[in-house]
Amino acid sequence: MSCCHLKCFGVGDGWPSGERGHSAFLYRFGDVQLLFDCGEPVSGSFKASGANYDAIDRIFLSHLNFDHIGGLFMLLQGFWLEGRTKDLTIHLPAEGIVPIRQLLDAGYLFEELLPFRLSFDALHKGEAVSIGGVRVTPFANTHLDSLRVKFQAKHPQAFEAFSFLIEHDGVRVGHSADIGAPEDLVPLLKKPLDLLVSELAHFEAEKLFDYLRGQAIKRIIFVHLSRKYWDNFDTTRRLAEVRVGGIPHSFAHAGEEILFG
Repeated sequence: MSCCHLKCFGVGDGWPSGERGHSAFLYRFGDVQLLFDCGEPVSGSFKASGANYDAIDRIFLSHLNFDHIGGLFMLLQGFWLEGRTKDLTIHLPAEGIVPIRQLLDAGYLFEELLPFRLSFDALHKGEAVSIGGVRVTPFANTHLDSLRVKFQAKHPQAFEAFSFLIEHDGVRVGHSADIGAPEDLVPLLKKPLDLLVSELAHFEAEKLFDYLRGQAIKRIIFVHLSRKYWDNFDTTRRLAEVRVGGIPHSFAHAGEEILFG
């Protein structure tokens, strides 16, 4: 039996969607459950799953675009109202800690109301986080580099974005989150992967498919398809069949559950 499980709460890109939801992925490795990104409507999707509100051990936010954090506040409100008691740490780019705390206060979700301890921990490239027997290593990527070049003089922010390598009991998973180019996957592919969960929105599909061809990956799940690739899904799927080569792959749908490892 597979030791690992992925629940895709949301697989859409940044555009509004009535069918895909936005980025939210719940991984289970043994008894440890980790939520990567909180695109809306993750609160409703989590409730519909029937999962226990103490189930999530940690939350990782890859970057601060709203299609990745827009559901966080309702999820935390749900944790409060549904009586979560387990302490929770949210790992995220450092520049998001103060404004997220301020917005929680502005929405009257005060620290004193919560029946659990909520803490925030800044992500640092290459510095692993260990949770039980699971090791999560964030790697900086170029997703927000073009915005940095265009806006940093006026908006002096860090423009950080991260991809993740997740390791548990010999199983290795690469989670791209949003990246700027296929080459951002290099740190995740230094050793063979059991699973790669890769976005397909911010570059041409041919570039990603060709880059992945021949890589040491047992299985690829494509998520976060841009609207043009989703609206022309049959063409996208056929293109992947031709250019990815012999690596088993599929395109995730919202609510899909995937066993691996």
